[in-house]
Amino acid sequence: MTGYRSEPAALIVPVVIFASMFIVIAQPQTARAMNPDIPRIQAGAEKGSVQQQIELGAAYLAGRGVPRDEKQAAYWYEKAANSGDPGAQQQIGFFYQAGLGVERDPARAAQWFERAVSGGLVSAKVNLGVAYVWGLGVRKDPIFGAQLFREAAHKGDGMGARYLGLMYHFGMGVPKDASQARHWFELAVKLHNVPAKYDLALMLSQEPDADSRDRAIRLLRESAGAGVVAAKHQLGLDIVHSPDLARSPNEAITLLEEAASVGFWKSSVVLGILSRDGRGVPKDRKAAYYHFRIAALQGGENAAPLTTNDLRTISSELGQAQSQALDEKAAEWVEKHNRPLEFVNLHTERSSMFPAYALQYPEKGMHAGLLLGANDADGADDVPDLGKALR
Repeated sequence: MTGYRSEPAALIVPVVIFASMFIVIAQPQTARAMNPDIPRIQAGAEKGSVQQQIELGAAYLAGRGVPRDEKQAAYWYEKAANSGDPGAQQQIGFFYQAGLGVERDPARAAQWFERAVSGGLVSAKVNLGVAYVWGLGVRKDPIFGAQLFREAAHKGDGMGARYLGLMYHFGMGVPKDASQARHWFELAVKLHNVPAKYDLALMLSQEPDADSRDRAIRLLRESAGAGVVAAKHQLGLDIVHSPDLARSPNEAITLLEEAASVGFWKSSVVLGILSRDGRGVPKDRKAAYYHFRIAALQGGENAAPLTTNDLRTISSELGQAQSQALDEKAAEWVEKHNRPLEFVNLHTERSSMFPAYALQYPEKGMHAGLLLGANDADGADDVPDLGKALR
């Protein structure tokens, strides 16, 4: 990617493949809109029906027919897990790994994943592999983690194939090998793993041939459309560099605003640059300052090198009163969009039983993100309304 000299160099390089690892179990919007028969499910769950215990846990996790309650979700999933259901064992294991509705307990999480694996659930090998890669509640053993990913992939698990690709990409538990990374990303895509489409797109975008670059864009569109936030950012950035890729005049701006609205601070930086330089939008110092301020609030010390100088320069042009007013509007907006999300509305086959609306980025030092229900993610689809903000 070249030709965008005014953009900070760090943003010209594609976003690095994200290496944190977790299982995502998410729910389509259509499923969220359907409220289950809670009295019937509650009665069955209390009588010991494992199926209805899982359904009740799902209802509390997603806030379908009942107020969203992570503790109640954990309670009913653990009930079903104790009855031997492998899916519930995997789910409650994730809860203990992430501290969702229960006290965080990596060792207990690993035990539940082991029980789910023993029960024949292939995808639980991926969760258990993550535990061994990072030493979460078990001895750290990336080689064994890679073996578990490989076993899951060979049995058709796309997430296992994707994680094995990441292991080869970073040289964790296996030799660093770009060709092997690509092989496993390709398999993961064939197995319909959405995040792998983003990973593979980043690799293909570095290839010199036009066919690879075209395929990279197609994969970015597919992963962005499925809810991978980083893919929205990367596709928007690629369109900024190559406007002929756009399907509509405002596509790049829309994608970047969508990513910014769920906490992707690099998208806010790019939006600031575009407004500052008049690239794809009218040149507007107030809009540029607003986006840079949002990025600074979203990214903290990580964003500072890319925002401090512009904020200082533009603030001196706008004056203290205008800058302060924009600071307040940016802070108000960020307060309403304060969860940095990695996935939004990612669909799976088991959405009705193990639902979530979005996945928040892991907190520092953790390797499991936080599953969010519909109520938690309210406003996640909002994008910055510059016209309103700058009036």
